[in-house]
Amino acid sequence: MASALAHVMIVGGTRREWAAIDPAAWADLADEWGTVVADAGGAWLTIRAYEAGTEGNDQITEPDRPARTVTVAGGRCTAVIDPQSDGRERFAEAMRRLPAGAIVDEKTVTGLLYEPADVEPDLVLVLGTATRLPPSLVWELAYGELVFTDSTLAALRAADLAGAIAAFQGRRRRFGGLDT
Repeated sequence: MASALAHVMIVGGTRREWAAIDPAAWADLADEWGTVVADAGGAWLTIRAYEAGTEGNDQITEPDRPARTVTVAGGRCTAVIDPQSDGRERFAEAMRRLPAGAIVDEKTVTGLLYEPADVEPDLVLVLGTATRLPPSLVWELAYGELVFTDSTLAALRAADLAGAIAAFQGRRRRFGGLDT
């Protein structure tokens, strides 16, 4: 039985690599990938930087652009393009946005971390080695299914994403549980 898909997250590239991609190219990539997600039944695509990246002493420490949301795939999918590469900072920022007196539970935290998406990622496609997890992932490691590829952000194409979705759909999800 194929796993249902609502939200795909792609984690790849350093923020330096992100800065080298012009806005028109970002729009094309988001639409290309969003079409694959929508064709697989998903409504949300989040694209996140793997890590800040360093070159000598020249480290980018703040996002070059704020996260932005765009409608892609002819309105069938919403893409969140988020350059924040520090998952701990993302979590701390979400906690700072908690309304006074709010109940802090899994649903509240999830809502703050993924807004405007209304569901957490089912599939996290990591562009990089399977021997190291990206520092941008903190919360997603609990229930998201991880698929790794050696592709770079600029080289990732629709066929690569479709292959990752096919691998995901062939899995039996346990949501953190173990086989008995």
